[in-house]
Amino acid sequence: MPLLSFFMKMEARLGRDSTSCSPAPGSRAFVLQCAVASPTATRSISRILIVDDDVSVTDTFSRMLRLEGYEVWAALSADEGLTLAQTHKPHAVILDLRMPLTSGLQFLRAIRAIPGLTNTPVAIVTGDYYLDDAQAAEIKALGAELRYKPLWLEELVTLARELLNTPVRD
Repeated sequence: MPLLSFFMKMEARLGRDSTSCSPAPGSRAFVLQCAVASPTATRSISRILIVDDDVSVTDTFSRMLRLEGYEVWAALSADEGLTLAQTHKPHAVILDLRMPLTSGLQFLRAIRAIPGLTNTPVAIVTGDYYLDDAQAAEIKALGAELRYKPLWLEELVTLARELLNTPVRD
């Protein structure tokens, strides 16, 4: 049984009313959107974008946050993440710092320039414990939180909740 099929069945057993998944058409990067819908839900589902060049990170983070009831979009590159951000207007972004071609810091600068996303809560998650002072200061100035890998699953859920409790002023 494919892993995605198993995960979808697992979500359905947890009491969700319906599950739908579809790959993004024509995408070079792995991007998968799975939305869990409930006709009895009284609040809208919070949207989270995960951008990391490591498929195991995007897969694990996506699964965990979906089980918590979030709508999750994932991209394996900053460029794909920017496209998803413009299309789906996430309520929060969890982002890797070190990625090929376009870094997480470049992504952060770009998302801050997109109307409707300028104040979206962003957390940069990195395994790089030795950031120079200028980089750390720019991350802070751009309003992003900085967290370090490994990020345990409980910490991920707490981070998502903290980001979503941050008021968005767009």
